Amino acid sequence: MAEQQQHPNADYDLTTPIPSDAPGLRQGLTSYGDAHFSLFLRKVFIKALGYSEDALSRPIIGIVNTYSSFNPCHANIPQLIEATKRGVQLSGGLAIDFPTISLHESFASPTSMFLRNLMSMDTEEMVRAQPCDAVILIGGCDKTTPAQLMGGISANKPIVHLVTGPMMPGSHRGVRIGACTDCRNNWASFRAGTTDLEDISAINEELAPTAGTCGVMGTASTMACVLVALGMMPIKGATAPAVSSARLRIAEETGKLAVQAAATKLKPQQVLSRESFLNAITVLQAIGGSTNAVVHLMAIIGRHPEVAGTIDLDTFDEIGRRTPLLVDLKPSGENYMTDFHNSGGMLALLHELKPLLHLDAKTVSGKTLGEEIASAPYIPVPRNSPVNCLHPLDSPLYSSSSIVVLKGNLAPGGAVMKASASKYRRLLRHLGKAVVFANSADLAQRIDDPELEVDANSVLVLQNIGPVGNPGMPEAGLIPIPRKLGEQGVQDILRISDGRMSGTAGGTVVLHISPESADPESVLGIVRSGDEIVCDVEKRLLQLNVPDDEIKRRIESRKKESKAISKAAQQHTRGYRGLYMRSVNQANQGADFDFLTASGP
Repeated sequence: MAEQQQHPNADYDLTTPIPSDAPGLRQGLTSYGDAHFSLFLRKVFIKALGYSEDALSRPIIGIVNTYSSFNPCHANIPQLIEATKRGVQLSGGLAIDFPTISLHESFASPTSMFLRNLMSMDTEEMVRAQPCDAVILIGGCDKTTPAQLMGGISANKPIVHLVTGPMMPGSHRGVRIGACTDCRNNWASFRAGTTDLEDISAINEELAPTAGTCGVMGTASTMACVLVALGMMPIKGATAPAVSSARLRIAEETGKLAVQAAATKLKPQQVLSRESFLNAITVLQAIGGSTNAVVHLMAIIGRHPEVAGTIDLDTFDEIGRRTPLLVDLKPSGENYMTDFHNSGGMLALLHELKPLLHLDAKTVSGKTLGEEIASAPYIPVPRNSPVNCLHPLDSPLYSSSSIVVLKGNLAPGGAVMKASASKYRRLLRHLGKAVVFANSADLAQRIDDPELEVDANSVLVLQNIGPVGNPGMPEAGLIPIPRKLGEQGVQDILRISDGRMSGTAGGTVVLHISPESADPESVLGIVRSGDEIVCDVEKRLLQLNVPDDEIKRRIESRKKESKAISKAAQQHTRGYRGLYMRSVNQANQGADFDFLTASGP
């Protein structure tokens, strides 16, 4: 801090050059051809906000404000900013907030994933452009935190994450319910005719009773836990409810940590290592986390110059084989994030996982992960406590491989499945005949047709919902159970697609097939109704039982009929959609833009 507190008149000394690595207000000056004038003009305008020379001499901590009235997951951000500023200023820094894009799952068309890369670009450029010594990234809803870390790594200034926290559960007829696993379960019951209109209307009022992210182990909660495992957020920062006083104290602590990060100048490319990401994948498997975290982590890894290319989908599977599922939360279990928090949260889980973690990995505090775990006050919750939803390492909820990676002629680049969320375990080894839907519009038109040739042993196949085929790779992979099967009591069926599904969803669902069906060479793109498909999780196999020469003939025929999305169509699509279609890579690479990766296009 001492290097920043100099006499204000020194800024007008034209004989002393302003260093290119100057801290605080003097960094990243606007290009006017005269650095001293740039600084003079910057001070003119910042003083319009009432700042004194004393305030402006301190470390500047940027706070990324992603509040939006369209984003209920972020409704508490104004309070979090106030608490964060308090922490910054108690530690001698100057906190200045600035806005970036805010994304919410239900208020982004066609899907928030379509805008994740755009938010990462916004975050990267605004973090780089603003004169900040460190930046606090406040996010929460599913795509916000990965977008922020992608942008933060690329900008490579000191960053610390703060999430908004999970919402509380609601109640209906004396049973706890919460977004969004229970959204889907109850909607499926309504479609099947077992829940009436009065009940579904009442349930709608209770599924999201407070501000905050979904209160189960969906993508938002998963990414919060992953940020802790990566060392980019305080250990206690993942699970405290959005509406709790604990969440505000975490925000204050984050402000203090950001001032410390400004002093140590620890940048994310220094903090994060391959071992950091291996820890994150271990935690992902142990919490039964969202399959979306796989595509997000691959995109994040792809931004890091030293880690990109050292981790692939096989790494996720290898770690899964030796990592048990320990956290009993929906959709793989029965409980809610409040229960995980009351069970000791991430600190309790990390204590349990210590034999599987790289404890020497760095964190943003400058300590190693092992040192952070050892130094945090820890009062274990008794195993027999009714609130404890955390299983010990030697008595897991699921023995291993909560998330699996499948390969075969249907998915040569890989596909993912959350095996632990399967409702009918027999489907984890299954042979059935395909019922193919060409796209989401075809699905909507035919899924409830009484004449649809489908039974409980069928394999529902949805094409053209991948990164290019339906730009943004929507969460349509959880194909609805055909109504006529739902009315017979069928609650699960094998489903495969090149799209995604919500982290809050459950079922036997194969996702992220690479290459996607929009690719002219894709085998998924030539599957026909009646074809046999084999899914064998134990063998990690996803196979189309069609002779190779017939597959080749269908691919060649499809190319002639131009049913795949052509390069010409991609080249002639305007705006952001065109940029997306031309630049997005496949799901197994993170669905990032090629020009944003560490290696570039």
